[in-house]
Amino acid sequence: MRPVDLAREHGLSTQAVRNYESAGILPPAGRTAAGYRVYTPVHAAALRAFLSLVAGHGHAMATAIMQAVNRGAVDEALRLIDESHARLLEDRRTLEAVEAALRDLAPAPPPEPGGVHIGALARRLGVRPATLRKWEKAGLVRPRRDPRTGYRVYGAADVRDARLVHQLRRGGYLLAQIAPLIAQVRAAGGVEPLESAIRSWRERLAARGRAMLTGAADLEAFLRARQG
Repeated sequence: MRPVDLAREHGLSTQAVRNYESAGILPPAGRTAAGYRVYTPVHAAALRAFLSLVAGHGHAMATAIMQAVNRGAVDEALRLIDESHARLLEDRRTLEAVEAALRDLAPAPPPEPGGVHIGALARRLGVRPATLRKWEKAGLVRPRRDPRTGYRVYGAADVRDARLVHQLRRGGYLLAQIAPLIAQVRAAGGVEPLESAIRSWRERLAARGRAMLTGAADLEAFLRARQG
């Protein structure tokens, strides 16, 4: 097979195929007497496996997996796949934690005019004021400061964020894990709009899981082709 033959199947340029070979994603190609590259069905299987792995594991991880296989380190490639599956599982658990936190979030009391001070909010949540200050330092809550007194004042959105952080912390999540979730709540404009974002998030995780299955099948086909 010529580079153009391998490229055409996937809508790639011949330069892309050569770049994949140079990067170790494809096995080294044979050469004609004139120095032209010659690819085989094994290379075709490798390219299919790589592109399939990209869909489920991302470009960097797919590259590392194929590089490991092509240098004969199949065990390392399998370990990398395991790590990627573990990350997907963690993402699923995070999604489940957010869904559970939103489900268990009791209706908020009407916001107090002018906002809530740190002591009142701490009592409402059953935490210490120092905990709220720690959450603020981590960027999870962003109370404004009263210009006259300098005291923290928590508005309705701040109270919402603090309640959600509290719920997730009770679920065992670290502040670093909670930060991107709070960012999603803010970007969505609140808890209610986040529900559609959660549906989209769930769909993306499902698509990633199915892509991983396809990638595993194509990688297995490549491993068999190498042995044949």
